[in-house]
Amino acid sequence: MGTTALITGASSGIGLELAKIHASRGGNLVLVARREEKLANLKADLEKKYGVSVQYIVKDLFIPNAPKEVYEEVENRNITVDYLINNAGFGYFGMFREADWDKDFQTIDLNITVLTQFCKLFLQDMLKQGSGKIMNIASSAAFQPGPKMAVYYATKAYVLHFSEALNNEVRKMGITVTTLCPGPTTTGFPTAVDRTNSRLLKILSLPTAREVAKYGYKAMINGRSVAIYGTLNTVMATSVRFIPRSLVVKTVRLIQEKSKP
Repeated sequence: MGTTALITGASSGIGLELAKIHASRGGNLVLVARREEKLANLKADLEKKYGVSVQYIVKDLFIPNAPKEVYEEVENRNITVDYLINNAGFGYFGMFREADWDKDFQTIDLNITVLTQFCKLFLQDMLKQGSGKIMNIASSAAFQPGPKMAVYYATKAYVLHFSEALNNEVRKMGITVTTLCPGPTTTGFPTAVDRTNSRLLKILSLPTAREVAKYGYKAMINGRSVAIYGTLNTVMATSVRFIPRSLVVKTVRLIQEKSKP
């Protein structure tokens, strides 16, 4: 029987592509997202194409204690999760002083609290099994402050540092924790946060969600701690260590600004 991966935010973008990749390798799936119709269609498609078992849990992860409800449902279905992939994320583009608190709260809650709770819950079972893999999706934003997306950048820094520390704690127990750090990707996320006209997205040729997912999945299987997608993202993430922080912040602000029509 193949390994079972639980993927949050599995109905679109990188999460969707990760589900397809895992199924193509003979792996079973537990898909978590809010849109039941998409999950049902994906289940039917993957089971027909790859002959794997696909189950889904319709859950709004913004609801308090949603990860525990998902975990309990997995337990009730007698599913053993071998791979946990925390892909669900949220963010917005704009000045912190101008944004509604609800947006800040949702960004912090989903990107930090929900991810951490999923790790806490499923890690206990992995420790009992003596094996398992966790992949947390961070971002190239994790390596520097991000004016005009201040909360989002900060949450991704948390994901990176938390995941690296956790990997160190559990690696000798047969479990690896991989942090995938993609840059801007054609996932629909830039549109959701109103960055479609930013200087950065005007300059770059964005990778597809499929390309990022393939890279991240391979890194997880190989047990890599940190996987930064793309040469430019890797250079930028590394170079910020050697540049004055005041200049780093100013540069990110410049990149984030919208281009003139």
